[in-house]
Amino acid sequence: MKNKDIKILLVDDEPDILEIVGYNLSQEGYKIFTAENGKEAISIAKKEIPNLIILDVMMPEMDGIEACETIRKMPDLEHTIITFLTARSEDYSQLAGFDAGADDYIAKPIKPKVLVSKVKALLRRLKEKEEKGDVLNVNGIEINREEYKIVKDGNEIILPRKEFELFYLLASKPGKVFTREEILDKVWGNEVIVGGRTIDVHIRKLREKIGDDFFKTIKGVGYKIEF
Repeated sequence: MKNKDIKILLVDDEPDILEIVGYNLSQEGYKIFTAENGKEAISIAKKEIPNLIILDVMMPEMDGIEACETIRKMPDLEHTIITFLTARSEDYSQLAGFDAGADDYIAKPIKPKVLVSKVKALLRRLKEKEEKGDVLNVNGIEINREEYKIVKDGNEIILPRKEFELFYLLASKPGKVFTREEILDKVWGNEVIVGGRTIDVHIRKLREKIGDDFFKTIKGVGYKIEF
């Protein structure tokens, strides 16, 4: 997919942010849409089906958390990447974002060139996943990377994109210890800036949804899955 075919929706109640971020991404050839609140974002997302949504948290009328939850329930937007862009860096805000279905979290302020690199990394990894599109069966758990779907004991488990990719990575080689550096590189990419607790947050959510016994923490190293 060429840059001119990629749609990015920017959602922020600060006109300066929309202008600066929008300008830098449009310079890369992406097709940019903007919204100033959650309700407007949902309306545009329904119509345009963007590949990526960069979403502020604190906004009038409808905040980013509620907008994200609503968008994640729309089948046509199932594979859209959602990244929060906000000045709030507290743990509870990050957790709320991931719980709502966000794939990533970017703290303001961020340099335009760094943001562009991050967007490229996210879109590149999305392209790689779409091209591979296969199914992994491990210990009775079906992991369909093409449909981003997990079926365990006959029950479908819905995971946000990054939780799914992290689970797929660990499950692809049961027993192998993946270092934090490997996980960040393979799931988020070298150019992507994430908080130090991002992996821990995602593992915690996977334990809750898949089963606590599967995930093993190797202190000072990383994580592995044992079935």
